[in-house]
Amino acid sequence: MRARTRGRDPISVPLRPISHLDSKLAMPWSDFANADVDDIVEKLTTDEAILLTAGVGFWHTHEIPRLGIPAIKVSDGPNGIRGNHFFMSTPAKCLPSATALGATWDTELIEEVGLKLLAGEAKLRAAPVILAPTCNIQRVGLLFLSPFAHLSHLTRDRLQNPLGGRAFESFSEDPLLSGLIAAAYIKGVQKGGIGSTIKHFVCNDKEDDRMAYDSILSERALREIYLMPFMLAQKYAKPWCFMTSCVRILILCAMYNRVNGTHASENKHLLQDILRAEWGFEGLVMSDWFGIYSIDLSINAGLDLEMPGTNKWRTLDLMNRSVGSRKLTVRTVKERARKVVELAKRVAQEAPEILDGDGIERTVESAEDTALMRKVAAESIVLLKNTNALLPLNPSTVKKIAIVGGNAKAIVLSGGGSAALKPSYFVSPYDGIVAALPQSVNVLYSEGASTYMEMPTLDYELFTPSGERGWTGSWYAHEDDESMTPLSTPYSTRLVDETRIFISTSAPKGITRRWTMKLEGELKPRERDCLFEFGLTVAGRAKLFVDGTLVVDNWTRQRRGQSFFNSGSTEEKGRVPLKAGVRHRVLVEFCNVRSPANGDEDETVMDSNPGVRLGGAEVIDEDVKMAEAVEIAKEADVVIAIVGLNADWETEGYDRKTLALPGRTDELIEKVLAVNPNTVVVTQSGSSITLPWADSVPAILHSWYLGNATGDAIADVLFGKKNPSGKLSLTFPKRLEDISAHGHFLSENGALRYGEDLFVGYKHFHHRGIKPQFSFGHGLSYTNFSYWDLQFSEAVVLNGEFSLNATVTVTNTGKLAGSEVVQLYVSMPATSDLTHPPLLLRAFRKVKDLQPGQSEKVTLVLDKYAVSSWEDRIGRWVVEKGEYGVKVGSSCDALPLNGSFVVKKGFEWNGL
Repeated sequence: MRARTRGRDPISVPLRPISHLDSKLAMPWSDFANADVDDIVEKLTTDEAILLTAGVGFWHTHEIPRLGIPAIKVSDGPNGIRGNHFFMSTPAKCLPSATALGATWDTELIEEVGLKLLAGEAKLRAAPVILAPTCNIQRVGLLFLSPFAHLSHLTRDRLQNPLGGRAFESFSEDPLLSGLIAAAYIKGVQKGGIGSTIKHFVCNDKEDDRMAYDSILSERALREIYLMPFMLAQKYAKPWCFMTSCVRILILCAMYNRVNGTHASENKHLLQDILRAEWGFEGLVMSDWFGIYSIDLSINAGLDLEMPGTNKWRTLDLMNRSVGSRKLTVRTVKERARKVVELAKRVAQEAPEILDGDGIERTVESAEDTALMRKVAAESIVLLKNTNALLPLNPSTVKKIAIVGGNAKAIVLSGGGSAALKPSYFVSPYDGIVAALPQSVNVLYSEGASTYMEMPTLDYELFTPSGERGWTGSWYAHEDDESMTPLSTPYSTRLVDETRIFISTSAPKGITRRWTMKLEGELKPRERDCLFEFGLTVAGRAKLFVDGTLVVDNWTRQRRGQSFFNSGSTEEKGRVPLKAGVRHRVLVEFCNVRSPANGDEDETVMDSNPGVRLGGAEVIDEDVKMAEAVEIAKEADVVIAIVGLNADWETEGYDRKTLALPGRTDELIEKVLAVNPNTVVVTQSGSSITLPWADSVPAILHSWYLGNATGDAIADVLFGKKNPSGKLSLTFPKRLEDISAHGHFLSENGALRYGEDLFVGYKHFHHRGIKPQFSFGHGLSYTNFSYWDLQFSEAVVLNGEFSLNATVTVTNTGKLAGSEVVQLYVSMPATSDLTHPPLLLRAFRKVKDLQPGQSEKVTLVLDKYAVSSWEDRIGRWVVEKGEYGVKVGSSCDALPLNGSFVVKKGFEWNGL
């Protein structure tokens, strides 16, 4: 098949208005740009001030028409702008995952992406503030022992080796790289007139039990590792908003000789002492969604805005009671409301067209946007290995290519959860590769080994009787709000073009509290008789019927699972024989009331998170799949194996269970390699994975999650249209036991101890002398570079600041043009009283498009951050006098140049 299969063609479609406020003023909302904030806050009644401190619905702040204060809409990021709805969301540009953006090591490119793609997409979604970027640190591995481990549906094996399910949303394991990429992202977005909300402040590094566990860490680790990316973003980009994490922060602080464990949304030390007093942040602080656990504590700690506005704490009744009981003062409430007023004024100044627009979400594609999407995706791909220059492949010399692997044709563009988007278009790896090849090349394909956790969705396998892609969804009201008997007449009917349906708050307005939805369609005819397996997952209850016969019952009784943000069931499966050429009728009957389960007999109404997911695939024996892949590998000149994870494995709501690739993936690669040594492996994941066959395979590309342009970007690198220049933004270990958090990442009675302290990621590997599979900063090119002539200017200390320039010359010694990331690492003085990791990334710069034989002199600027450590005993940053070592090269384990400089006089500082 030569034609590309895209999720959608580029379109411009107006979708539903953003609904909740219909009030009209005599003057436009954008006139609030000229508001006198002091006067507005003075005029606020107590009730109006209270209303401003919490959201309305899921995505808006409160409007106050009397004073002209507009409602502000926010929308999820970080790898694109979804818009108001999870269900039937506006088709959007999905960017590469944050780890992929970090792997570009290119702040200029990320700023361009922020300005030209993200800000533009936000305007198309009528959202003047985006909830991005995510800027937490990759601890690499986290293990959680559930308090419900005794329940039969949660086995001990499932709980032994989870890793941060949301890790793909954060840029790196290193605070400098994370902070500078985040700053570039924010600068670009905000240059486009859109506000950025950096999140999750702070230590939001795991998903299991994320709203309850304590992050226990030293003040020094908090400052030097986990707060540093936020600090750098504030220094260089000044985001409009900060979002707190759901977790509790338990800081072991030698300075005060105390333990202070509170939720981030209630943590005065974080929100007022550090963020506002030290860093000078003047914007708005909002909670993560449902991330508030009190009324007066979060208000008094400095949390300005509770989100969302459903099931909220900050109601007029409860807030007024707190004022009446003197737990709150009206003055403090107005201080919090002021920040919402200031945000509204800033939006009116920067994005007046959104406030006065029609509120309709749109999808618009341009050739320029598509080219930039493809460019940033290709820039992030990392060439991990290339023995004997197998890559780039030359299409003119290859007659037969075998493509194998469970990710080759799958729609894998992002991790799951808040980052998930419906793509405006999508190019699979298979289609991208085929499109890049001349017609003369014979392409063979076999899945070889399945990589999915749940059955693949059927988005492109279901059609209406009239031939439209999708199925028909009809809502039915019940006799009353508490009834379980649906009325016979549909309340609302529409076409639904997705089979993972997270309805969230998008049920029809005015329907009963309990409701039923029926989804009906026809399965795309099979080419041959086959046995087909369906999988049904639900947050609520559901039954699947095929041709009128009950196939899956996930209604009568359920097994609790982790789907739909931990509110859903486990997947229940059923098999049906299908006849070739027949359109079999599919019906799912769904109700938004959860069924009883062993250990949990509550029949809970899913009021804000109902959902249902239907997947399926032909039943093919795994041994047959494997044998087929091996057979075509024997015939081919080259094998391209495309394997990895997907949004089922890496998602908000739960953590990964292992570093390994799923199913029989490793076996597939080993067997294919045994019959064809010309095997290239392309891996897809948002974070670290183990590659036990890495020493044997001649060529490996790591492609992260690349968004809409996935297949095109992979093909560009495979065939040399793009010389790879990505560098790993995190370490790939050889085994789970090698990671820094191993042995002390057990959550004990809700306490998560950061026992690795400062030794996170590559710092741990250097400290322990452990060789990873692929090091932080590693990434090869199709050309070669040499480093020489490291020199330093004199170190200058003046008025509490430090400055020094390091220069190095980089030469392209190969035969192709290419780009290289120059990395500078510092070792602290041996005379220091403090413990330090052996090497710390302190500067980097990407040298772009060096021609063969061309040299460039690169200047790397070191400031006080490069030579500072946090001193717990005095609560300040210190720069110690002494000799600082410097190493420069292409990764943390390839540093050919060595030098040093001397700081003659130390000093202390605070703030930014």
